Amino acid sequence: MHDLVIFDCDGVLVDSEVLSNQVLIDSFARYGLNLSLAECMALFVGGTMTGVREKARALGADLPENWIEQIYSEIYEVLRAGTPLVAGVPELLGQLDSLGIPYCVASNGRPEKMQITLGQNGLWDRFRDVMFSAHVLGVGKPDPALFIAAAQHFGAKSPVVIEDSESGVTAAKCADMRCLGYAAHHDGARLAALGAEVFDDMAQVPKLLGL
Repeated sequence: MHDLVIFDCDGVLVDSEVLSNQVLIDSFARYGLNLSLAECMALFVGGTMTGVREKARALGADLPENWIEQIYSEIYEVLRAGTPLVAGVPELLGQLDSLGIPYCVASNGRPEKMQITLGQNGLWDRFRDVMFSAHVLGVGKPDPALFIAAAQHFGAKSPVVIEDSESGVTAAKCADMRCLGYAAHHDGARLAALGAEVFDDMAQVPKLLGL
């Protein structure tokens, strides 16, 4: 039995990736880079915004120096307007609560962003004290430091990570942790190739965890 479940936030707890990536697409188009939603998500899901900026510049986007603050402001505005939970998350958290299995969130996103998305869905109080952010720790996925810090906080010996990005799966495997790869918008092949156990419905998680 696992003694800690570590959730990614965007795309795992909240269905925010399509919303955020559409904002990226619109921004990139203003600066000379045109991408489809599928291309944008394949390139940027799971990255830090600094990494997104550098990769976009390498692809030809003429992004200004203040672009990161600009894009965060635009993304936050869209997320505040309504970010749905991933289907099945409340039920899964309730089951973990009933079994006394601790859980936390570990994300490359800023705490302010998680407060917007989790707060409007009633999950902020559940996660506010067990939130591990790359912006606080100073290092993000694919570095395993976030997951290692989370496991150390709980004294967990057998944690499991639930991720939806290649960088997140890579971080979990580098931390020598089991990783479940949530693939709601694609076939999950790239996650599986990195060692994740792919699933596409949160209702499958209890069985995968042996609950």
